[in-house]
Amino acid sequence: MENFGCRASRSDGESIAASLRHDGIPEAADPTAAHVVIVNTCSVTAEADRQARAWIRRVRRQNPTARVVVTGCYAQRAPDEVAALPGVDAVIGNSHKSLVAETAAALGTNAGRVSLDAQSLPQAPAPQSFVPLTSILHDDFAHSELATLAFAADAHQTRPNLKVQDGCGNRCSFCIIPATRGPSRSVTLQACIDSVDRFVSRGGKELVLSGINLGRWGRDLQPAARFEDLVHAILTRTALPRLRLSSIEPMDWSAGLLALYREFATGEHPRLARHAHLPLQSGSDAILRRMYRRYRPWHYAERLAQIRALLPDAAIGADVMIGFPGETDALFDETYRFIAAQPFTYLHLFPFSARPGTPAWELHRQNPVPVSAVHERMAALRRLMSEKFRAFRAQFVGRVLSAVTIEADNAEPATEAVTDNFLKLKLEAPLAGNSLIATRITSLSPDGLCGTATA
Repeated sequence: MENFGCRASRSDGESIAASLRHDGIPEAADPTAAHVVIVNTCSVTAEADRQARAWIRRVRRQNPTARVVVTGCYAQRAPDEVAALPGVDAVIGNSHKSLVAETAAALGTNAGRVSLDAQSLPQAPAPQSFVPLTSILHDDFAHSELATLAFAADAHQTRPNLKVQDGCGNRCSFCIIPATRGPSRSVTLQACIDSVDRFVSRGGKELVLSGINLGRWGRDLQPAARFEDLVHAILTRTALPRLRLSSIEPMDWSAGLLALYREFATGEHPRLARHAHLPLQSGSDAILRRMYRRYRPWHYAERLAQIRALLPDAAIGADVMIGFPGETDALFDETYRFIAAQPFTYLHLFPFSARPGTPAWELHRQNPVPVSAVHERMAALRRLMSEKFRAFRAQFVGRVLSAVTIEADNAEPATEAVTDNFLKLKLEAPLAGNSLIATRITSLSPDGLCGTATA
């Protein structure tokens, strides 16, 4: 199984793999030894599409007899394009992702290429389109049940992702996700609690709550609920040692959510990780308006100021898009100066990628930003953030931080870990993975910290 894309997508992949394991189908050591290869794709950018195509071609060269099932956002967005790739046996969109494991199992037990249709698969309405291979998808996500992709409590990860929400209704001008994921849908609170309890019962220490638009969790439930209700329930009704929240839109950082950080993100082992990720996309008001984003730069800055005042040691990150159509040097300078003034510790930088079917597709045709300018602007922000990141890390030398150890390679004399405030940590001695420990920071590493476990 190969996963591309965001935490929510990886959670889908972990669940599919777990379903196959539970049915007694063993995982191959690597794709070259697999009978069936599942490729869970992303399509947020043209580069994501290219990476998926390249990976599929490579695995076909290395393992020409393998059956290939392609799912995820690329499969949902462009099924004919994916099906045309040599060696692809099945294309299953996000709308029918719960059928991936079943289809993969069927492919693995048939010598020839199978031909499945909607009538032969449970709960599958008439597909949007057929291609010569197996193709199952639909642009109506109303029938899609998130709970059918059960959380992989036995995932081969120390810090797995629990996807509690899917889809998005924000309709940003550059984004294809509403078409590839559908409207916002939530897993029920009790189902979330049950998943957390299963993880804890297996000895799990840190769980990452994820979704496509995580802060919208609960709005579609009956009765409706708020995201902070879910966070509060996990922290008060389960024994989970540490909960980490993934990306949350600026307007969803409510007073109630901040109050939960005030209560649970303190002490020697904070149960709510001191980490905030708020998508920014641009620091220019003019660009944000063209993106159809629902906040202005000053709104965003107010949220960050509240978070930093409450959590002085927290990691604070953002997604930033460079080269949106019409982004002039002057407009980029607004973004640069805005970022320089904010308490960011890291950024996820990416160039604008025109997605067919979005309003920004036509804007790009009319007013593209030169590739050379995009590269120069990204390089300038990387230099700025390198300085900010180093200054953030340096303040912890000599201090004690809480961390979760990662399952280590036995050949390595050191142990990797992740601190509660989202810093990579290298410990000077081999320690068991999945341990919640206190560590004294001794020095900086090139991309994180070095330390020793305290008694």
